Amino acid sequence: MLGPRVWSSVRQGLSRALSSTVGGWASGEGRKVDISGIYPPVTTPFTATAEVDYGKLEENLHKLGTFPFRGVASLAGFVVQGSNGEFPFLTSSERLEVVSRVRQALPRDKLLLAGSGCESTQATVEMTVSMAQVGADAAMVVTPCYYHGRMNSAALIHHYTKVADLSPIPVVLYSVPANTGLDLPVDAVVTLSQHPNIVGIKDSGGDVTRIGLIVHKTRRQDFQVLAGSAGFLLASYAVGAVGGVCALANVLGAQVCQLERLCLTGQWEDAQKLQHRLIEPNTAVTRRFGIPGLKKTMDWFGYYGGPCRAPLRELSAAQEEALRLDFTSNGWL
Repeated sequence: MLGPRVWSSVRQGLSRALSSTVGGWASGEGRKVDISGIYPPVTTPFTATAEVDYGKLEENLHKLGTFPFRGVASLAGFVVQGSNGEFPFLTSSERLEVVSRVRQALPRDKLLLAGSGCESTQATVEMTVSMAQVGADAAMVVTPCYYHGRMNSAALIHHYTKVADLSPIPVVLYSVPANTGLDLPVDAVVTLSQHPNIVGIKDSGGDVTRIGLIVHKTRRQDFQVLAGSAGFLLASYAVGAVGGVCALANVLGAQVCQLERLCLTGQWEDAQKLQHRLIEPNTAVTRRFGIPGLKKTMDWFGYYGGPCRAPLRELSAAQEEALRLDFTSNGWL
């Protein structure tokens, strides 16, 4: 049950959002917050004893924030406590502290999208309100999935509507079937796109026809689509996506931003060449080797990757060699 303090925060947040020209609700000009651009999903650094290493987190953010250079567009912002942030392994207080530390380290012109999804609607509302209080600009809400057999369109529409109704910040839908076993149905996305506090979706499924259909079906709404991976970023831009949340941007941020620029300026031949060189490295740090692979690669590129929390294990020597080959064979190491 939401306590009096949380309900008070909810009411205050809604009041601020309704009168704001920056928040997710329709402003006086009828526009929502713009989430277009490239976002690295920030990893959570841990010490050798599995404690969150906030110092290394801030160091990584500083290094990632060195864009732009050599004419490359800068990152639009950062996703914190998404799948790559190992959020299921963190306590609620750790999740909030990580978001707070990131907000303090980021320039105000960088958007902070915070993963606030929980299994119950009530817990998601509470976490969303709390993340707004510690500085999140928008909440990225993953589909509840433990009872995935009952998570049909009606249940998910009800869930997201309640969260968006009570959120003091804009809500971004998050569909990641590889982790949840659940695709947020297109009909549910279309219905939810009409909510004034739901501004877009991060779709990590990799089905470009689905992404194109969502863009098409929501074209009359102020609703934006982000690709959930650099592996299909070019294709997503081609069918109307406006950006991407890309794990690969944690190590090849300049290159992913360059791909964005090439797509936006219609340089499709050069974009295709670059996209081809990003496919294998992207697969390596996502589907193939996951977060342990991403963190190992971060170590190679001058960031702090470090260990994951158990039960995730570090890569074997053979896996590490295969990971390195995916980068060297494409000219990145």
